[in-house]
Amino acid sequence: MHLLIIEDHNDINAMIQDYLQKQGFQCDQAYSGTEGRLYYSTNDYDLIILDLMLPGLSGEELLEDIRKHSNVPVIVLSAKDSLDSKVNVLGAGADDYLCKPFELEELLARIQVQLRKSNKTSINTALQYKKLLLDSEQYDAKINDTYLNLTKHEYLILELLIRNPKRVFTKEEIYEYAWNDTYYGDDKTINTHMSNIRKKIRTQVAEEYIKTVWGIGFKMAE
Repeated sequence: MHLLIIEDHNDINAMIQDYLQKQGFQCDQAYSGTEGRLYYSTNDYDLIILDLMLPGLSGEELLEDIRKHSNVPVIVLSAKDSLDSKVNVLGAGADDYLCKPFELEELLARIQVQLRKSNKTSINTALQYKKLLLDSEQYDAKINDTYLNLTKHEYLILELLIRNPKRVFTKEEIYEYAWNDTYYGDDKTINTHMSNIRKKIRTQVAEEYIKTVWGIGFKMAE
């Protein structure tokens, strides 16, 4: 996956680039609107991360120009957290809007959602946590070479948790990642899927792999 990061703050740009490269992405870096336009006009990208407050061309101007030529997914980063700013940018063609400051794990999850929407295959073909090995080509997981026969939603829940094993995810975050839809407080759906995942894991190992953090959500058990 080839991404373009357009962010004028050197430290933030470097932090994003370093994290995403460790996740398997190839990242180009631009530090101004003018430089960003040069990059995307001469390269094909799977996704663009775009800051709004840029020297040269602004992020809003860049977004308008991008949408004249491409439907590449664009995630906007901004310190502007007002509803009007979000509505205006999303209405102008951005696919997602992330307010600063943000967690890198959340940025990664949002990138994965956008890549799935555009039918792009995400990063590594296999992820592992302890004895649990995910296989993204099969949308399944196995322990000791035995497949668990996961459903697609069960697989996506495990994928999110394993990519960020120390982070606690809320039910809303899990639902929006696995179902790619808005969460309306349907706790039963999440709880049922978590129960099914745990049962399938227990057929192979006695150890608990998923921890419930009461009042917040779920994470991988340490």
